[in-house]
Amino acid sequence: MGLINGAFMMATGVLSIPAGLLADRFGARILAVSGILAASLSSFLVTMCTTPGQMASAYLLFGVGLAAFIPSMLSQVPSTFPAERLGQAYGWYSTAMYVAITLGPATGGYLGKTIGLRPVFYISGAILFLVALVAFVCLPRSSGSRRQEPRALLVASCSLLRNRTLGACLLVTWGTAMGFGIFLSFLPLYATGKGLDPAQVGLVFAGQALTNVFGRIPVGLAVDRFDRRYIVAAGMLFFAVGLSSLGLFRHTLTLSVCAVLLGIGMALCFTAVGALIAESVSPVQRGLAMGMYNSSVYLAMMSGSTIFGACVETTGYPAGFAFGGGAALVSLAAFLRVMDADHRVQRER
Repeated sequence: MGLINGAFMMATGVLSIPAGLLADRFGARILAVSGILAASLSSFLVTMCTTPGQMASAYLLFGVGLAAFIPSMLSQVPSTFPAERLGQAYGWYSTAMYVAITLGPATGGYLGKTIGLRPVFYISGAILFLVALVAFVCLPRSSGSRRQEPRALLVASCSLLRNRTLGACLLVTWGTAMGFGIFLSFLPLYATGKGLDPAQVGLVFAGQALTNVFGRIPVGLAVDRFDRRYIVAAGMLFFAVGLSSLGLFRHTLTLSVCAVLLGIGMALCFTAVGALIAESVSPVQRGLAMGMYNSSVYLAMMSGSTIFGACVETTGYPAGFAFGGGAALVSLAAFLRVMDADHRVQRER
């Protein structure tokens, strides 16, 4: 299982940046459709796997598909709303994404129990293929002016290295995603050790997921009305408090409250970060910028699980959760410092 999940996360994390570059070069529509088709093929291949290595290869292809799809779609979102409503745009988009992430496993689990697991992957592959056709027809084609020649694309891409807002957003994304990796990896083990059964653990996760999902749209409205830096800061504080407090409690209700705080923090932080990145880069750089963002999410989740796993092993779960919350606060401090410096430079100009 570790090999399979590792192959998926590694492929998505590593390939999101080059996929973003390709989206800027050839247009987001081509990359998005290609990514969906790769995911569809992966679902069909799963039905033929008989060894863990084969399964890891199929999920590697799925990771490649996500790496192509997510940055492409994230770069398309700003073009659907006026600039002053970017928060709402990312609120709606991320709500749709997280609702699907929540419903997908539930539907797959029900169908797996009633008709068997193998048919579930056939159904998944067929649905994805149909979605690819819809995306091919409905997604806007990239105009010739938006498609960049290699040399111009290279110059534009290098300029992102000097974009302080993007750098600050990637820092805070790493802090949040590392903490979320800790939550996903170690909460089930911690809660089980405190006597919670799988259903109770599921309730704790539901507190985080539902808050994160249904908080995105109202947060998007707030992102368009208030300083986005402060919304990121508020989100990180909620996130750090929720994660750090997990190790202090042992009952379903109190652990669920911590998970809700964590979900509120993620809704605030990631919605504001998406709008900040889209606002700070030109349209011809958004594919790469969103690729960097998506890469940060997946690689940071892997890093959080790995790095803090050693911490949990030596110091225990409460200290591990607390260190994760502390890392989130450190990334917030770095974010605010970089953003303040950027604002001072802009005022001087």
